[in-house]
Amino acid sequence: MVKEIDISKTVEEAKYIFNNGLACSESVIYAVKKNFELDLPDEVIAMGSGFPWGLGRAYCICGALAGGTMCLGYFFGRTTPGDPKINKCFDITKEFHDAFVEFADAPCCGKITEGLDRENNGHKLRCTEIVGKATEKVCEIVCRELDIVMK
Repeated sequence: MVKEIDISKTVEEAKYIFNNGLACSESVIYAVKKNFELDLPDEVIAMGSGFPWGLGRAYCICGALAGGTMCLGYFFGRTTPGDPKINKCFDITKEFHDAFVEFADAPCCGKITEGLDRENNGHKLRCTEIVGKATEKVCEIVCRELDIVMK
C-alpha cells in the first residue's frame, strides 16, 4: 500500500472508468484498489457488480455508496466473529454515509436519478459527479485514519 496518494488523480480515474465501461460501484472500487496499490485480485471489482442502478436496477442504495462502503470495509472491517474493530468500521461508514447524503441529496439511486432519462444515459453527468465525490470521501477517510499523505 502507498504512503501517499493523489486524491484528485484517483477521483479522475474513477470518473474516467465510469464513463468508459464500469458502473458506479465498480468504478469507486477500481480507483481505490489501483491508487492505493492494494494487492487484491480484480475479482474484488466484480464483487461490486451487483450494486449499480441501486442493487441490480432496483433503484435502492446508490452503487457509489455501496462500492465506497466495500472499500472502507476492506481497510477497517473484520474477518473474525466478535472482533471489536467492527465499531470503528461502523463509525467510519456512518461518516461516509452522512457525507454522501449531504452531497448526493439521498442514499438512494432512485432519488438521486429521479427525473433523469436513465435509459438514454441522462443520468451520466449526475452519476459521474457522485462517483467522483464518493471516491474522494473514501480516500479522505482512509488517508486520515491510516496516516497516508494526501497530495
